[in-house]
Amino acid sequence: MITPQLTFPAELLLKAQGPNLGMKAAIFDVDGVLTDGRLYIGESGEQFKAFSTLDGHGLKLLARAGITPLVITGRDSPAVRRRVADLGLTHAVFGAEDKLTAATPLLATLGVDWPEVAAIGDDWPDLPLLTRAGLACAPANAHAEVRAVAHHVTTRAGGDGAAREFCDLLLMAAGHYARLLDGHLATLDGR
Repeated sequence: MITPQLTFPAELLLKAQGPNLGMKAAIFDVDGVLTDGRLYIGESGEQFKAFSTLDGHGLKLLARAGITPLVITGRDSPAVRRRVADLGLTHAVFGAEDKLTAATPLLATLGVDWPEVAAIGDDWPDLPLLTRAGLACAPANAHAEVRAVAHHVTTRAGGDGAAREFCDLLLMAAGHYARLLDGHLATLDGR
């Protein structure tokens, strides 16, 4: 058994618990949250993005714990679609001009209300989600207006572990973190 080393302030963990001792869904922006926000465009117009494997594993852990990850991004690209598919995420909206309009039917389908939702975003288009969510987070390098409305600003930047810190916070607040950590000690042959 491993004793978790990660800690968060008690008042933040209480906020992250939401009304039912754990958030039911978590909304993620892509550019600036799951990536560092830079766009790499090749000579033929193809886009390249870098994603953190730490962040990806965090999203998988959320799903395993019963917290539904939702991706709502203002841009659409093959790279983002590929990453979402590789992570096995089934709830995503690409090219959303109005993120609130995109989120509303997803939450209705899941039967989740805003107090049960956590969201992480880095720029103005994310503000309608962040101001409604039960828990609002921003990466360390988010725009000043976004950091100002966030309940928590991560220690890590977008594309460099910010999403994982957000996931770990939600897992810890819901009481799943230690169990999932211990689960990683077992080998495939049961030892």
